[in-house]
Amino acid sequence: MAWTGLIIGLIFGVILQRGRVCFNSAYRDLVFFKDNYLMKLYTFAVGLEAILFVLFAQFGLITLNPKPINLVGNTLGAFTFGLGMVLAGGCASGVTYRTGEGLTTAWFAALIYGLTATSVKGGALKFISNWLGQFNKTVENHVSSIYKPQSGLTLPDVFHINPLVMAIIFAAILWVYAFGTKTTNRETKLSWKVAAVLLAILAPFAWWTSQKAGRMYGLGITGGWINLIKSFTTGEALSWEGFEIIGIIIGAAISAVQAKEFKLRMPKQPKTYVQVMIGGVLMGLGAAMADACNIGHALTGVGLMAVSSIIATVFFMLGNWTMAWFLFGRK
Repeated sequence: MAWTGLIIGLIFGVILQRGRVCFNSAYRDLVFFKDNYLMKLYTFAVGLEAILFVLFAQFGLITLNPKPINLVGNTLGAFTFGLGMVLAGGCASGVTYRTGEGLTTAWFAALIYGLTATSVKGGALKFISNWLGQFNKTVENHVSSIYKPQSGLTLPDVFHINPLVMAIIFAAILWVYAFGTKTTNRETKLSWKVAAVLLAILAPFAWWTSQKAGRMYGLGITGGWINLIKSFTTGEALSWEGFEIIGIIIGAAISAVQAKEFKLRMPKQPKTYVQVMIGGVLMGLGAAMADACNIGHALTGVGLMAVSSIIATVFFMLGNWTMAWFLFGRK
């Protein structure tokens, strides 16, 4: 069933490319350009995703597995990742789908990101992840059986409320922002509403196919790049998430070619490659420390109403805003 990741990745890549979905832009643009287009897309998608995750779980199709709280990793790691995505010119999903568009800086950023994460998870820098492991905190028994035992704390656990009720409340809060604020104009092949609905629908199906393949989690990026690198260096078999990365790149490439947006693009200044590689290092280090990137935490994890992912997403934003201010805001 690992091959189903390729199908999910193809669809994901098309949505990312057509919707121009990048969390680096979503966070940065909101503050520095007063552009809320991508943030509204995100909040609409996550709210709907939260409801669908619970429904799929209650029907027995999936078992929800929120990531453990790790206050060191969720804060320091996520902040580091946020710094890196600005330097890299894109978040984990951004550099991955732009790799398929022919953006050469994304090639370097994604490769270094994957190499660094691989090193932290199982290479020369593994001592970092070993050290962080001691801070993991899980919940033995959740408020509902739809969650895997010994997994991370969720909002339904915190408030001792039915997960579906909590998901509806959570979605309503997010949707007040999504539909109660004026939308910045932006031209994309998919409108923010359509892209959000497609992402939200894809997410539980991604989880279902991933769980069938033996991986109890949904959409993610970091683990896929780690798997691809290991498959080339050690002969490790491609996992669901590795297939997903291949699918994203191919899907984005097909979408870009069809839209006549595919083009090999190089920066005007060669030193930009150095900048994006530094960004890749910070992204790989941060994602490995936080135990997920912006897709694993901000999209999938927040959709699970996982406290760890909500904390990490806040620090993704803070890191992003810090580096964006350093590069652009001071001027």
